[in-house]
Amino acid sequence: MYTDILINATFYENRIALVENGHLREFHLERVSEKGLIGNIYQGKVVRVLPGIDAAFVDIGLDRTGFLYVDEALYIFSDNYQRLNPGHKLWTKPPAPPYTHLTINQILREGQEILVQIAKEPIGSKGARLTCNITLPCRNLVFMPLTDHIGISRKIEDETIRHQLREKIEALRPPGTGFIVRTVAENIDNDSLEADMEFLLLLWDEILTKAQKSQAPALIYKDLDIILRAVRDFFTEETNELVTDNREVYDQLLSYAEIFAPQLRDKITYYQSDMPLFERYGVEADINSALDKKVWLRSGGYIVIEPTEALTVIDVNTGRYVSAADLSETIFKTNMEAVREIARQLRLRNLGGIIIIDFIDMENEEQREELFTAFQEAMRADKSKVNILKLSEFGLVQMTRKRLSESLMQTMCEPCLYCSGDGHIKSRLTICHEIFRKITRDARKIGGAHVSIKVHPQIAEMLLNEQSYTIEQLERITEKRFTIIPVPDMHIKRYDVIWNE
Repeated sequence: MYTDILINATFYENRIALVENGHLREFHLERVSEKGLIGNIYQGKVVRVLPGIDAAFVDIGLDRTGFLYVDEALYIFSDNYQRLNPGHKLWTKPPAPPYTHLTINQILREGQEILVQIAKEPIGSKGARLTCNITLPCRNLVFMPLTDHIGISRKIEDETIRHQLREKIEALRPPGTGFIVRTVAENIDNDSLEADMEFLLLLWDEILTKAQKSQAPALIYKDLDIILRAVRDFFTEETNELVTDNREVYDQLLSYAEIFAPQLRDKITYYQSDMPLFERYGVEADINSALDKKVWLRSGGYIVIEPTEALTVIDVNTGRYVSAADLSETIFKTNMEAVREIARQLRLRNLGGIIIIDFIDMENEEQREELFTAFQEAMRADKSKVNILKLSEFGLVQMTRKRLSESLMQTMCEPCLYCSGDGHIKSRLTICHEIFRKITRDARKIGGAHVSIKVHPQIAEMLLNEQSYTIEQLERITEKRFTIIPVPDMHIKRYDVIWNE
């Protein structure tokens, strides 16, 4: 589990670092201009039904229509879904179960209004992936109003406790609904369990009531922001501390903990040092290095990570590592070290889809088995759904990893204007935010009433237009006056911040 949760919160972006024993394991970023959408619930309108691919496009009010597969649309026949407004916005006469044989045009029609939830963020040119299988999480439970199911977290291993939790849920849940018990609820008391269930049931009733009164497309329910989601999903008894550098967020976290996890309140800390929080904990450098292709191993070996349109390729090399033993031992030790780092990088970079790992060839069958077992074990800490195939005779591991949002590179980078899109550099917005952080940090210790910012013309344009509000706010907060100076021959990722009297 994560030993430290770091929250760097500003008025232009929120950054969450999940640290385990001093090492950055996951990084989550949400910018004010690019708010996350996963978990949001919408009243949508079917605009196109495509029998050829058994899917439909649904207008939910975003720039691009959402995409709904047939398997995710079957839930509209649930009795609890029919409460939404039977016979009007839904099917006038639902067919008899089972529904798995139905095609998309037997379930949906153009112009039909349906309640959907975003299951996967829009990525690139693709719209959001939608589902009619609504899920509502809270700290201890996940409520599935349209699914008749009881699930217990796999990390709760004690069979007696699993049985007791299952019996408690069974006694309290409404017919036809489902609940998943989360890991943090392993030792939950009956009163807390009932309170959480009551909260989720009331929330579902509010969603149904609002949906009945809404005209598609409309936002019906907005999930928690990234900060409260991080607290809900990652903040546990095993966490050493949760640290934030924002007083308002600190007060918000204390209030949240007081209601949902009072036993964790003392673990929340307000960070006030002049040294930026992420620099103090050494994670700023880790975030930047997570954008590099090459990752060095402690032994002197290295891995190269190459995302492509179709898949991600990871190559393992011995590099400078030469052990005192024979070549086969050098290869084995490099591969074993790479296993742990690859598992870490997949989570840190949020890589998904098809992933091919090219380990250094090994002829010893026992070593091959040990390597594969070690990789499976290293991936156990990953909360994303993964499927790993056996090591091939060529030393390749094929796997898939499900991700719900853009990778770190897609979030923080854009196609390079110097190489016509063949590579990536930090996006203009990422560079602007780096400048904001530098100014905020230096303003505490450097005098002068005027700041000159020399940047590439494209960065200057963004600062003066799209980011003009942020500049105004920084001027107010730092009590400095900023001058943006375009420098045509400056590399786009370079900038100079000059403090003047």
